[in-house]
Amino acid sequence: MKKTLWTAIILCLVLGPLVAQDYWTTHIISVEKKQETLKKLSHMDLDFLMEWENKIYIVANFDDFPQLHEENVPYTLETFNFFPFKHTRRRILQGGVNGAYHSYSELEQDLFALEDSYPNLAKVSVIGESLEGRNIYALKISDNVNSDEAEAEVLFTGCHHAREWISVEIPFLLGSYLLENYATDPQVQNLVNQSEIWIVPLVNPDGLYYSIHFYRYWRKNRRNNGDGTYGVDLNRNYGYQWGYDNTGSTPYTFSETYRGPSAFSEPETQAIRDLFAQRNFNALISYHSYSQVILYPWGYTDQPSADDLLLEQIATDMSTRIQSVNGNIYGYMQSGESFYLTNGDTTDWSYGVYGIPSFTIELPPADRLQGQFFNAEEDIQSIFNDNLPAMFYLVDWAVQNSSPPGGSSEEIRRTPGIRLEVKQEFRDERTEKKRRLAQKISIERSARKKSSGPRIKPIGKQNLSQNDPERKQKKKKIFKE
Repeated sequence: MKKTLWTAIILCLVLGPLVAQDYWTTHIISVEKKQETLKKLSHMDLDFLMEWENKIYIVANFDDFPQLHEENVPYTLETFNFFPFKHTRRRILQGGVNGAYHSYSELEQDLFALEDSYPNLAKVSVIGESLEGRNIYALKISDNVNSDEAEAEVLFTGCHHAREWISVEIPFLLGSYLLENYATDPQVQNLVNQSEIWIVPLVNPDGLYYSIHFYRYWRKNRRNNGDGTYGVDLNRNYGYQWGYDNTGSTPYTFSETYRGPSAFSEPETQAIRDLFAQRNFNALISYHSYSQVILYPWGYTDQPSADDLLLEQIATDMSTRIQSVNGNIYGYMQSGESFYLTNGDTTDWSYGVYGIPSFTIELPPADRLQGQFFNAEEDIQSIFNDNLPAMFYLVDWAVQNSSPPGGSSEEIRRTPGIRLEVKQEFRDERTEKKRRLAQKISIERSARKKSSGPRIKPIGKQNLSQNDPERKQKKKKIFKE
């Protein structure tokens, strides 16, 4: 049986479709999460992709299979359950090595093309430099782009994680849309005239380059850690609650969530930190993939922030606007109550230090079986179309809640812990939800006392996700986006 399985794997490796460079020599396998198996795997140099429903998924190289066989580790070949192998008729790449997705050089060229085409509305700045010397660009859009006005400022960032290619495209397309439609769309003109919109579509240029040319699943930057491992997880390297525990990030260099030797140790996160120090941002969205969900602080704990009601309200409103386009549902919840804890991430830092509404939007697909980190080229535009109303909404919210014209820059800043205005109807709705939940818990507790059968599992906190009533019961799925 083992010999047959081994032969099948070799055939899969040799005959499997070539979609990106690394697929010739890598496959995805899963193993049951058992102590005996984990002990064997701990001695092997393997790339752990994620954990899902009590299984560990591993990106296995050709040379790993003989060792797995020798160690008698039972595994399941999963490659063909993952996109793009699952949809062989639907090509993911059509143009070049990364098709319609931007490479670093293509993005650089397109950003400057926007500036050249709309010199009164668009300005490109270099806000930092990556470890390998690539520029980190910011695109500023405003009606008086060369002046600093007392207007609301909103920041949209993308690609902290290299393999999340779609997260580059959504903020970049926002910039393109605003500039191309300014002259003809009153809504666009109104938003641009009243705000300064900043877009940093590619925070991790070195990682993206490596993901495109060498290893599609690469996540971190390209820091040489000096011990044979590479990379720091940029979305665990920010200064607020950095290294709070070893659950939301890790001190181990080989880990996908390695937080780095110190807060802001990486030039890429320093670039965002320094941009904040020079600006007066009122709101932020950091784009990631995948899960199709809107997350808000805190991520380092499951305890709510002081502005929990406000953040939930804004997330709800953005989700509703996304759904109104094509019916696609984005769940929304506090980050620390969702899939996993994070510390040292972008949104905890921007909210914790500057007190501004901050959101991580995990773009489609909704789960690993629908595509994981892969999105077909033809889906880029529709994903952007879905998200555009939410982007507009957050800019408008910032305009409505910033200092009045002529106010000083200090007036624009907010202090962490001060609750901002929340609509009374939303507050009433939240109170009613909590009342119904308490009533349900009371009923189940009474039933548990009377029951002579198995104990009823206690109800967890109220689920805020629209698309999966059971989702928060599964919140400790530990796949890392």
